[in-house]
Amino acid sequence: MSDLFPPDPAGARPLEPLPDDKSRRSFMKQAGGILGLALAPPLISQAERLTALSGKIEGVSQMRLKINGTIRTLQLEPRVTLLDALREYLDLTGTKKGCDHGQCGACTVLVDGRRINSCLTLAVMSQGKEITTIEGLAKGEELHPMQAAFIKHDGFQCGYCTSGQIMSGVACVNEGHATTDAQTREWMSGNLCRCGAYPNIVAAVREVQQKGGKA
Repeated sequence: MSDLFPPDPAGARPLEPLPDDKSRRSFMKQAGGILGLALAPPLISQAERLTALSGKIEGVSQMRLKINGTIRTLQLEPRVTLLDALREYLDLTGTKKGCDHGQCGACTVLVDGRRINSCLTLAVMSQGKEITTIEGLAKGEELHPMQAAFIKHDGFQCGYCTSGQIMSGVACVNEGHATTDAQTREWMSGNLCRCGAYPNIVAAVREVQQKGGKA
């Protein structure tokens, strides 16, 4: 037996004593939390990761958002994005959550006429501004010209990116960035289509531009 368990070499440092139960439990909780964050799925946004690390933000604020011409009053934590406010609190689910990192354009809405990625914008930052979502484009049963053009040119397949594409197309025309096919492709490049319907999308945007110059 002595050969199987030889004595410690000379000068070896003694083993550190095991931590007591309370210290051990605290250590395991901390280690488990860090490991959980490290293994979190990629769809969790960076803001959510930071929030999880820093602990829950206490307190909510009353916010007034003007969305599609109507004032909506919400009780939200300051960390809530405009995208989550629209989808989770107002049931305006036409605006899609794709990458949640501002890279795909599926969440595009207009704020004071300018297109933004709502997943990267806090709801509190949009107070006092005009917010337009895909639900606010049509006038009753009458489709917006961009919506009609997308249908005419079959500018969608699975449809997941379509609301963001349409909102970006409206802004693209209004900005004067749809005067040629090449220019349209460049200024619509922030909106990705996993089905590859880009030629049809360009055709739809260009038709609206050619008919009136403003969407």
